[in-house]
Amino acid sequence: MAERSELLRTHPEAHVAAVEAAIPSEGSVALDADTHVMAGSLTAALRGVGAVVAAVDAVMAGEVGNAFCAIRPPGHHAEKATPMGFCLFGNVSIAAKRALDHHGLERVAIVDFDVHHGNGTQDLLWDEERVLFCSTHQMPLYPGSGEARETGAHGNIINAPLPPGANGAAFRKVMEQQILPALEEFQPELVLISAGFDAHRDDPLAQLEFGIEDFVWVTEKLCDLAERQAGGRVVSTLEGGYDLEALAASTAAHVKVLMERSG
Repeated sequence: MAERSELLRTHPEAHVAAVEAAIPSEGSVALDADTHVMAGSLTAALRGVGAVVAAVDAVMAGEVGNAFCAIRPPGHHAEKATPMGFCLFGNVSIAAKRALDHHGLERVAIVDFDVHHGNGTQDLLWDEERVLFCSTHQMPLYPGSGEARETGAHGNIINAPLPPGANGAAFRKVMEQQILPALEEFQPELVLISAGFDAHRDDPLAQLEFGIEDFVWVTEKLCDLAERQAGGRVVSTLEGGYDLEALAASTAAHVKVLMERSG
């Protein structure tokens, strides 16, 4: 379970205290229309943050080449002081800050290919020039953020929205033309992935048309980049995915690439 100090890397004390206070002893409580908590929710969230922290530590220590965190709740919608979209704390943002402030890295990249924009990651790292946050996502779609003009305080955010119905070819095009070149120029020392698989064509919550082969392709591309720039260091964490068969198959394919590249 994550120490409180890890949560405070990106969230104010008031947010952590508010989440703690909202946890009921029985039944469930709605924090917003989507985000409900019950007695075990805080423990689950702390283990989720603990997983990404442990993964960063293991990769930075050279104990493993890369890592995948199969966790719930996800994190990329949690803003500085607002839990939303099933998310309580910004898992991947905390992982980035752990790498920067605890391990002394100077440049960390986050790539988010969840079908929904990672508004929380963007909010938490808007002013963090040591992080390059890159996102592909469907637009229009929840949560309504992620326009290309949202570039961060230091030009450290790249949003590449895709229209409903966009397929894997459109995804690969924006990756090859916008995101991968920006990552190469940034020269990250660690690559973090917000791995949401709800852009799969079978997912019920959105209208992108990705296949498993597209998730394999992007994982391979990001591992290639990490091998050139970051000593192969990759930490991936699970975000969305709501068709269980598509989620399972896509996650397995993603992890298989990581395993093949782990050395």
